[in-house]
Amino acid sequence: MKRLPFVLVAVIMITVMVMSACTTPTPVATNAPATEVATEAPVESTAVPEPTAIPLGTAENPIIMAMAPSATSQELIAGGEAVAAKLTELTGYTIVTVVPNSYAALVEAMGSGNAHIGWLPPLAYMLAKQKGYADVGLVVVRFGTNHYGVQFVANAASGFTAYFDPTTNTNTADASTALKQFEGKKPCWTDPLSASGYVIPSGMVANEGVKTQAAAMVQGHPTVINALYAGGICDFGATYIDARTTKSVIEAKPDVMEKVVVIYQTDPFIPNDNVSFATTLPEDVRAKLTEALVSMASSEEGQTLLKGMGYDVQGLDVIDDTFYDEFQVYLQATGIDVTTLVK
Repeated sequence: MKRLPFVLVAVIMITVMVMSACTTPTPVATNAPATEVATEAPVESTAVPEPTAIPLGTAENPIIMAMAPSATSQELIAGGEAVAAKLTELTGYTIVTVVPNSYAALVEAMGSGNAHIGWLPPLAYMLAKQKGYADVGLVVVRFGTNHYGVQFVANAASGFTAYFDPTTNTNTADASTALKQFEGKKPCWTDPLSASGYVIPSGMVANEGVKTQAAAMVQGHPTVINALYAGGICDFGATYIDARTTKSVIEAKPDVMEKVVVIYQTDPFIPNDNVSFATTLPEDVRAKLTEALVSMASSEEGQTLLKGMGYDVQGLDVIDDTFYDEFQVYLQATGIDVTTLVK
């Protein structure tokens, strides 16, 4: 290829420079109002919204009231449903009842969300409290007191000497004399977490050096009375004072006070059953339920409904956990650890 002459190259470069100089300059930005810029329309979200939580206490998410299996199931279910219906009327909450098959199952229900209100015996409550499942709200009042004792009972034809005098409401001999009669005999106990139906009486018998046959764990204090009344199941048993007067027992067996006798009674040092609330229950819901239960216990109609559950509820006292301080001292002195009572 031939090279372009030098003069021709020079002419081309000068022409380009002139044309560049003649080009209109880019205008400098001024303070004039900016032209409105069109914006894109927002894109509609296609995400699925989070489901709204169903409020507790509605028909779709009812409050669950769990009953301790210390009375007959039929009595507990019928009585519990009547109390639940009244609570629904007073609070507006939908409340259903369940009866777990043991005290241990009742404790676990309080921690798993399968119970929001629990009618708990004292040792079951202490275990639930230790596990962080429940807080106490009220304690049952029976026969004018919120504490109770243990009674050892037997069939009147058993041959045991009754060292409890019902006319003076006192024992005529010490515990050692009364309980040594049970050597080699078969007891009826209620539940491993029952203070009066197993833990305390079995401990008393053991402390006296008395060796018994393998026990029949029959659940429920009325069941112990019924078993002794019928005979052939066990030789003696223990219940709270006085399980013989439970409605289901006294109505079916009018002569039970003569047929099943008290061998020995302790002083009333055990806290009565309580009404506890799951720790997950909102505070406002708990307050409303507590108010309704206190209202029930203060009216004749409410007292009838509460007593119909089979727990001999004659009233309810509002309490907190300090109510158990004295009993805790007793348990510590005896070496009983409630966490070891359930396998």
